[in-house]
Amino acid sequence: MIDNLEYNTERPQLIIPDYGRHIQKMVDHAISIEDEVERNKVAKSIISVMGNLNPHLRDVPDFQHMLWDQLFIISDFNLNVESPYDIPSREELAERPEPLSYPQNFPKYRFYGNNIKRMIDVAISWEDGEKKEGLVLTIANHMKKCFLNWNKDTVDDDVIFKHLFELSEGKLNLQESEEMLVDSNKLMQNNKRYSTTNKKSNQKKSNSNSRNNNRKRY
Repeated sequence: MIDNLEYNTERPQLIIPDYGRHIQKMVDHAISIEDEVERNKVAKSIISVMGNLNPHLRDVPDFQHMLWDQLFIISDFNLNVESPYDIPSREELAERPEPLSYPQNFPKYRFYGNNIKRMIDVAISWEDGEKKEGLVLTIANHMKKCFLNWNKDTVDDDVIFKHLFELSEGKLNLQESEEMLVDSNKLMQNNKRYSTTNKKSNQKKSNSNSRNNNRKRY
C-alpha cells in the first residue's frame, strides 16, 4: 500500500515549466529559509543547477543575468536575496512592448515597394542636371517593371508618370516629357527570361541532389 502519492492535478502550477518540479521546490525551500546568509547561498546553488540544465546557452551574452531573472520569476518575486543584477519587478514582466510601426509610405501603390519611395527621395535631393534626369528615368522604368510584375498587363507611360508625380509630391514631373519608357513587351520578356533561368538552375540543383542521394555509401 503506497501512501501520500502526489498527482500533477493536485500540485500548484509551475511558473516556468521548462525547469521542472524539482527546481520549483528548491526555490520554494529557499524562500522559507529565514537566515539571510544561508538563503543567499542556496540561491546561488539553484543558479548553478539552472545553468547546468541549459549548457547550450552558456555562450549566450548575459546568460547569468537571464538565470537570475528567471529565479525571481519562479519565486513569484517572493525571494529576498542579493542579486548581482537589477531585480526585475512584476510590473516590468507584465509590461507590453510598444507596437512597431509598419514601414508603409504609400499604401495606395503597394506593388511598387518601399525601395521605390527611397529612390524617389534620393532623386529629389539631387541637383538638377543630366544625372538627375537619368536617375528619374531609371526609376520610372523600374516602376513600370514593378507594375507589370503585379498586374501582368500592359501599362501606358502616362500612368507611370502620374504615379511618379504623386509619390514625389509633385517634385518629379515627367508628364509633359517626351521621354519614352522601355516597351512593356521587352520588360515582360526580360522577366520571363529571368524566371526561366532560375527554373533551370533550380532543376539542375534538384537533379544533382537526386544523383547524390542515389549514390551507394560504403
